[in-house]
Order: sequence, then structure tokens, then C-alpha cells
Amino acid sequence: MKIIGLNGSPRKKSNTRFLLEQALAQVKEDNIDFEIIDVYETLKTLQVPFCIHCSSPCNRSCYKGTQLEKDFEKLSTADGLILASPVYFGTVSAPLKAFWDKTRALRTDHKLVGKIGGAISVGASLFGGQETTIRALQDMMLIQGMTIVGDGLLNVSVGHQGACCVNPASENTLLLNNVAHLGARISAEIKRRGN
Repeated sequence: MKIIGLNGSPRKKSNTRFLLEQALAQVKEDNIDFEIIDVYETLKTLQVPFCIHCSSPCNRSCYKGTQLEKDFEKLSTADGLILASPVYFGTVSAPLKAFWDKTRALRTDHKLVGKIGGAISVGASLFGGQETTIRALQDMMLIQGMTIVGDGLLNVSVGHQGACCVNPASENTLLLNNVAHLGARISAEIKRRGN
């Protein structure tokens, strides 16, 4: 069993990546493998880092033999995904959106259908667009046919849409608990399916 976390921040040392690491620490406690993909680093290796819809259906020509192709293979074989993004003007960061736009071939091949997905967003201010960013992340996953979970645990709370945080993320115990709950919920769903 494996969960992939997508870091939508252009920075490797960011609140977004920190929160993703916290969620995946819970996954590790549940004996599930995990990996973080820094989407900005992958996109930097491409000649055109965003989808221009050059073919329909997608023929993968823009990323054959690249790191993006390897990353998409990881997504295809994962049991679950956590998409994490900073809030940029009330929605998903450009790197994460560009990365996800290129997943058209995965959609055509139904590679992500039924996979468990969760979302994390972090903004600079309270009520700074975190929930609209979570909703955009969930919409992206739903269009791939994924099964979305929130940050609730049956023995704790039914939770909300996902883990919404404010900077600096490391200083808010309540928000860190929500991130851990999201990781635990995804783990529980994956394990439940495995039985």
C-alpha cells in the first residue's frame, strides 16, 4: 500500500510541504508507504510546463521519457493521493494546477478512478481562501473519478472538507491534528479496501 503526496508549493521548505509531511507521518504510523512529489521541481524539467491540449486524446508526447512520466506512473500505482496547495488568489497554486492538467491521459485510461484522495490547503491569513482551494483540489480529483475523504475520524469527529491551515502552520496544534486526522482517514480507507 502506498500514498503519494503532491506538494503544490513552488518551495520545498514551505508550510504546504510541512503539512503534507505531517499527514504522511500518520500514514507511516499506519505502516503504509508514502512519497512526496514536489510538482514544481518536476515541471521545471519540461520544455512546456503546462498543458496546451496538443492532441485529443492525449498522446503523452509532451512528457514521454521525462520525470513527469515517472511521476504519473507513481500516481497510477498508488492507493491514495493527498493534494496539498498554498492558497493563490483563493484557489490552487499554478504549479499544482499545471501538473494536474497534464494528467489527461491518466483520466482517459481510468488510472485514478476509485483511488482515495484528500486535500490540504494553507493560506497567509485566517479565512484566506483555504476552503475554496480545498474545493478546487477536490474537484480536480473528482474529475479523475477519485473517492474523496475529509479530515474526520469516526472515533474523533466527522470532520470537514479537508485540512485548512494558516501560516505559520507549525504553531497551531488544532490544525496539525486535522492534518494528522486526514492522513489517518486515508490510511483507514485504504486498509478497509484491502481487507
